Amino acid sequence: MYEHAQSASPRAWTVRALALLSAVIIGLIPWADNAAAHGSIVDPAARNYSCLDRWGHDHLNPAMAQQDPMCWQAWQANPNAMWNWNGLYRENVRGNHQAAIPDGQLCSAGRTEGGRYNAMDTVGNWHATDIGNNFTLRLYDQASHGADYFRVYVTRQGFDPTTQQLRWSDLELVRETGRYAPAQNIDISASAPGRTGRHIVYTIWQASHLDQSYYFCSDVNFR
Repeated sequence: MYEHAQSASPRAWTVRALALLSAVIIGLIPWADNAAAHGSIVDPAARNYSCLDRWGHDHLNPAMAQQDPMCWQAWQANPNAMWNWNGLYRENVRGNHQAAIPDGQLCSAGRTEGGRYNAMDTVGNWHATDIGNNFTLRLYDQASHGADYFRVYVTRQGFDPTTQQLRWSDLELVRETGRYAPAQNIDISASAPGRTGRHIVYTIWQASHLDQSYYFCSDVNFR
């Protein structure tokens, strides 16, 4: 039984087109990698997608260093982490996610893709999206491969993402889904009672076409 998916989002297409255009101009995007990749959590946005969404049109602006220092350090470390916003995955994990990804490396999927996404693990004051205790995640799956399942975790109350590295023991599983049919937009509802303030929503997307697992850190502020 498949769960429900949503129709394509014009905003997602706009951001995607902007990313591709900018990448062509500066010659940074590795086309082969991008063709093999699929998607990301776009709301509340995963770290690299969030940095692309807000700075992809102006990523060389030195003002970013003061206005958005966590995205600044990510762009300086590896711009391809943003241009390849849809490629933060590992293959052949066989469902053993904790064995594949060490503590402190959850946001980079265990330093996947040769370390392209390592800056996502940097501890600091990342831009956070305001959400309620009952919230909805949106996956933009560019290649429409669907999902075997999603696992949605939220950090435990008392964890401070601005000063602490993320460990598996910091997370509480708040939702595990069934399968989703291929679609470009998939919405996943979840609930995290008792949370207030800053947290990380950590999402695992097990894609359906291969043993390919995606890992996303979304910075949030529970209102």
